[in-house]
Amino acid sequence: MLIRKLESIATLSDTERQAIQGLPVRIHHLNARQDIVRDGDQPTHCCLVLEGWACRYKLLRQGKRQIMSFHIPGDIPDLQSLHVRTMDHSLATLTKALVAFIPHESLRELTARHPGLAAVFWRDTLIDSGIFREWLVSMGRRSAFEHVAHLFCELYLKLQAVGLAGNFRCPLPMTQTDLADALGLTPVHINRVLKEMRGQTLITLRSNALVIEAWDELLRVSEFDSTYLQLENRAVG
Repeated sequence: MLIRKLESIATLSDTERQAIQGLPVRIHHLNARQDIVRDGDQPTHCCLVLEGWACRYKLLRQGKRQIMSFHIPGDIPDLQSLHVRTMDHSLATLTKALVAFIPHESLRELTARHPGLAAVFWRDTLIDSGIFREWLVSMGRRSAFEHVAHLFCELYLKLQAVGLAGNFRCPLPMTQTDLADALGLTPVHINRVLKEMRGQTLITLRSNALVIEAWDELLRVSEFDSTYLQLENRAVG
């Protein structure tokens, strides 16, 4: 999954693919809603999501949670821990998940031997920064309807890029509370927006899956521009 993810944003050589395949990993099966790494931890491994979904979040003293990103198979959501010693947020699974823990030292050796891969990993973190910027714009200036529509476009394209979506259908395993915590809204407001989207025949939600019924209209209402995702494969469908 890591190779597929990286090849969605860059071109890898055969040597680089083989080097990635040679990384030592520890595979763990995790339950849904389980912390992978916590705020304040000093991890010695990076986490690669192989199956399932995860999220990056911050928990406030009052117990309020802000989800800052969703992560799908192929993502290394804590790649920055290679260079930032102490975590300033937490990572947790949203669903049952299969994750691979890669030692920091092995990743450092990999990037030292293969500068091209170091550049690709850097590109990946820069794309994450672009996603954070787009989420900030949505939080501050898009309406709730536009915000949800924009997120659905983003998730569909990210999943499609790694072969997990197609024909305008993709998994969507998060709850309305998860969406609310990510978008800075209440679950009641999320429910109202989803009902409105279904009423306009923009989307259908069934069995933890999102079906986009009117892709062009969803792009239009959210003013979605995929440039910030920097995807090599831009095909839609």
